[in-house]
Amino acid sequence: MYKEILVSLDGSELSEAALPHARALAKAFDARISLMSIMEPVEMYSQTGVVGPVVSVSMNVQEEIERIGQYLEGVADNLIKEGIDARTEVREGDPAAEICDYAETNGVDIIVMSTHGRSGLQRWVYGSVTDRVLRSAKVPVFLVRALAKT
Repeated sequence: MYKEILVSLDGSELSEAALPHARALAKAFDARISLMSIMEPVEMYSQTGVVGPVVSVSMNVQEEIERIGQYLEGVADNLIKEGIDARTEVREGDPAAEICDYAETNGVDIIVMSTHGRSGLQRWVYGSVTDRVLRSAKVPVFLVRALAKT
């Protein structure tokens, strides 16, 4: 039934609550897990005569992409040690749109994700990625309720 499982992670413990469920599905159906993280675009507003910060911000973007890739590779390595086929994907853009696009273009059978990831002001500003994926995905979405530890 499921041969390709997409798991969206943002590096938070809350988003990782989806991993045990994806792992169980992958083992039950001998499926591959694609781990995905999306870096939202960095908006820069130029100021007359200011060049230095723009250069340092663009370098930090590349460092962040590399950091995210290393994080996903670490998660994938743990899955591979358990005998689960896993691969990683890091993209830039709108998280919900990128998740749905990846699912559609890569034959994903199910998207597994947590109901919460990063929280606070950042989540409020960008809206709920999970909600938008649930509304837009053309494949089933398996949501895992993630609760912050108190």
